[in-house]
Order: sequence, then structure tokens, then C-alpha cells
Amino acid sequence: MKIYKSKVKSVTEELKTINKKYNSISFFRLVSIVLFLGSLYFYMQNSTILFIGLAAVFFIAFIILMRFHSKLLFERKKSEALLKINQEEISYLESKALPFENGQEFNDFHHPYVYDLDIFGEHSLFQNLNRTVTFIGKKTLAQQLLTLSTNETILDNQEATNELSEKLDWRQDFLALAKMSLDTKSSYEALLQWSKFPITPLPKWASIVSYVTPVLFLGTLIAYVVTSKVILLSFLTYIFLVNLAILGNFFKRIQIEIANAEDIDKVISQYSLLLKKIEEESFQSKKLTQLQKRLKFKADNASHHLKVLSELFSNMDTVGNLLAASLFNGTFLFNLHVLKKLLSWKKEHAAMLEEWLEVIGEFEMLCSLGNFSYNNPDFVFPNLNSEFKIAFSNLSHPLLNEKTRVGNGVRFQPESFMILTGSNMSGKSTFLRSLGVNMVLSGMGSVVCASEATVHPLPILVSMRLSDSLSDSESYFFAEIKRLKQIMDALEEQPAFVLLDEILRGTNSDDKRNGTIEVVKKVIAKKAIGAIATHDIEVCLTTNEYPDLLTNKCFEVEIQNDELHFDYKLRDGICKNKSATFLMKKMGVI
Repeated sequence: MKIYKSKVKSVTEELKTINKKYNSISFFRLVSIVLFLGSLYFYMQNSTILFIGLAAVFFIAFIILMRFHSKLLFERKKSEALLKINQEEISYLESKALPFENGQEFNDFHHPYVYDLDIFGEHSLFQNLNRTVTFIGKKTLAQQLLTLSTNETILDNQEATNELSEKLDWRQDFLALAKMSLDTKSSYEALLQWSKFPITPLPKWASIVSYVTPVLFLGTLIAYVVTSKVILLSFLTYIFLVNLAILGNFFKRIQIEIANAEDIDKVISQYSLLLKKIEEESFQSKKLTQLQKRLKFKADNASHHLKVLSELFSNMDTVGNLLAASLFNGTFLFNLHVLKKLLSWKKEHAAMLEEWLEVIGEFEMLCSLGNFSYNNPDFVFPNLNSEFKIAFSNLSHPLLNEKTRVGNGVRFQPESFMILTGSNMSGKSTFLRSLGVNMVLSGMGSVVCASEATVHPLPILVSMRLSDSLSDSESYFFAEIKRLKQIMDALEEQPAFVLLDEILRGTNSDDKRNGTIEVVKKVIAKKAIGAIATHDIEVCLTTNEYPDLLTNKCFEVEIQNDELHFDYKLRDGICKNKSATFLMKKMGVI
């Protein structure tokens, strides 16, 4: 928290300095253009050569000031982005706001755990982790939360996350550059669509003419200046019109190439700056150095190639300006030359474009994990194994307030499956979600909310919170049966980490109890690891049949001073205390 507040203070001071310089440059820029126009006026009045010299000096000064102005504008936008980044982190850590995108568009109600564990949506795991800005960054983070990585990839992500967590300044600079971009899903997809659109080369005559007619125009213009023959003006006009006709022949092709490319040059330019930031940094971890190496192509960096592409799209914008397009193309076929270079760039580099953008997405995802680690120094990276050993010390839910959350130790060996009992509000569901969310974090290479963790990364299968699907004409009960079938089918393929919370709520007590017992027997027969929460004490007796595979755990409630007291501590055995009757009497229900 202190470092963010310190950064807010220092960036605010920098911003004040930049604004002063920016305003001064703006004033002198105005003065220089006024003096330039004044010098031209006085030259036209008395034809003194001095005023032409002064006009040239003031114009050059204006150009120089324009460059300083653009540089300061960039610095101001970056400082504003940095200020916002640190203010958002302070608001987040103080629990005043959650100012990050929630990834609702990635929600999948048919996914084995996304809806049950609140992976996407308001106050979700994604929203708390997310420090991405670009569309590919958000997509990469979402995909990482949806899939289980291999142990090797997880270890590589852990190493990269640990390195980036210590690079606070670099992470924030990288994020600030991303925040300055105009990147959207549509611009990203339009760029990829352009890169994959088939390339049809221009006819040979077009390449020849693109040089011949501009040379003719320039030669005729020089001849006219030297000889002052009026007939040459007619030739100039004809060549000008011929050039416009030639461009008109390729106008549709140009429109196809720049279709849906509004502000795409600015987006690509910002991609280039993000890649340059990656290229210039020194990394030690295996994954980050491998990602960095993917940015080398044909003896040059990806940032350079994208900068060239940005400039080509920027130059192509002139075709939309009637006056500029007529002038530049009537004389030198400007947009035809740009089109040739654009097609050449696509031919040489388009196959690499998606990969370069994927590198940006990977870095944004890893920076999000690095930020999560940095903000939670008490969290740990789990030790991985391939022996189905899963254990946590002081396990809790990472999104709960650190001052009030209660940690619990849990081991899934030698008994691999837990039957969990406890009254309502005692913490059963929160505990199951804590297990699920930390297993998700383990499977992507993040730190987990525990003081110590040993994990065999496994697919996660959950049935905790389903909803009626009106669009599919399904009841809650049928949706739950379908989810259980999905879990059983998945267990046929490989062992998994399974979490079940009060299943079969839509049937009578005997049917629910017997069905739950059979489900427990089947999941342990499929070598599943995990837990089931239930209120049926008879289900707990199943441990007598499978003492080597099943264990009973519980959350208890105590009545102190005529009030319910929950300590949220996991205990051995079956829950003994009841709270429903006490609450109903206390509230006058019975």
C-alpha cells in the first residue's frame, strides 16, 4: 500500500512539471506560427529578403516545437495512466472499489467449474486478478483460468510470475503503455483478419507505371520551370489526370486492404511500443526469455516491423482526404506506392503477426499474476507433485478480507475424499470454494492463499451452484443431474479434483440420501480426490465401509450468550450441533 501511495505522490509531481512544460511549448508554438505568418506578410509588403529568412527560421522553430509538443503529450498520457494505475491499486487494497474488468463475456455455464467458483463476473476471481488492458491480454488470462496447464508450464509460470512480481516499475510502465492504446476486440480481430486475407499481387504494369508516370511528371515540371513553355503545363495536366485514373483503378483494392481499419495505425503503434518494452528488458526466467526470443524475426525486432506497418496504415489514411489524395496521387501515385509496400509487408510478416500479439497477451497475463503475488506477500507458490498428493496449510479464500478470513489445514492423503458436515452459515460452501479457487490458481502457476501448499494439478469438476435454465427448458434438478453426468463422464477419462455441495436437493430425503451415497461410492471408485458437503448424517457412515478412502470433517457452531458463534475452523468427525431450531425459536418462527 505504501509504495502505491508513494508512487501517486511522485507521479502527481511529475505530471505537474510535464503540464507546465506542455503549456509553455503550446504558447511558444503559437508565437512561432504567428511570427512566421507575420514575416511572410512583411515580405509581401516590401520584398525584403530578411523576412523570408525569418519566416524560414520561425517555421523550423514551429516544427521543432511540434516534436517537443508530441513528446510531452505522450509523456503526459503515460503519467496520467500511471497515476490511475496506482490510484486503482490503492482503492482495491482499501476495499473501496474493484475498478477492473470482470470478464463477464468469458462466462460459460457449461464449464465444469466456472459458474460454481465465480471465476468471471462481478467480484470474481478474474476481476481480482485482472490487470490486463488489451483484448488479447484479457483473452489469455481468461483462457489460463479455464484450462489446466502441464506441470512444466505451471513451474515456468511460477518462475515468470515470481520475477515479474519484483519488477513493479516495469510492470506499471508496461501497463501504462497498454492503457494508452485504443485496442478493442474489433480492432484486434480486424487486424488478424487483414493479416489472413489472401494476397493478390499487383500486376507488373502497375509496378512499372508507379515509377514511370511520377518521373514524367517531375521531369515535365522541371522542364516547365526552366523553359516556361505553356504547352508543358498541358502535359502536366494530362499526366496528373492519368495518375488519378491509375489510382482509381486500384481504389477498390485499397479500400479492401484498409476496411475496418479506423485508427488501426494508432493501435499497431501501441502494440509496437509494448513489444519494444519487452524487447529492451533483461529477464532471467525461462518463460520470459523464451517469449522475448519469439520477437526476433529476420534480423530485426517485432517492434520495428509493427512500427513500419503502423506508418504504412497511417500513410494510407490520406486516401480518405479528397484534397490530399488528389495532390499526392496526381503527382506521385503516393497511395499506390503505399499499397505495394503494405502488400509486401503482409507477404513477409503477416504469418508472424498473431504470434507477436500472443506474446503481448502472455506478458499481460503473467503481469496480472505477478501483481497478485506482489499484493499478497503471505501467499505461496505450491510445490507440485505427480503422486496425487494435495495438502494446504492455513488455506483460505483469496478474495476474503485478510483481516477476517480464517485459514484451515487440509490433507487429501491417505484418505482422498472428504465428507463435510456443518450447519448453514458454518463455512462449508466457502471452504469448498476456497479449495476450488486455490486449485485453479495452482493449475495456472499463481500463488495460492495458504502458508504452505503441495498440489498434484488435476482437472477440477464442481457441482455447487446451478441455476434453472429457462432458455433450455431445464429445471434445477435436471441441470444438476446433467452436471453429475458430466462429472462422471470426465472421471471415466482421468482422475480429477471433485467438489460437491448438497447435491440432489430437488428430490425427497430418502432418495437424496441414497443417491448421494451412491455418488460418493462412484467418485471414489474413479479415484477422484475432493470433498462433498452434506446435511445427511447417514452419508457420513459411508466412511465405515471405506475407511482408507473416506474421512469425515465438520464445521461446528456454538451458542454463546444466546447468540450463534461460528469459528469457521475445520474439525475431525461429524457435526453434532444444530442451529436451525435455535434460530427459528429466537426469531419467533416456532
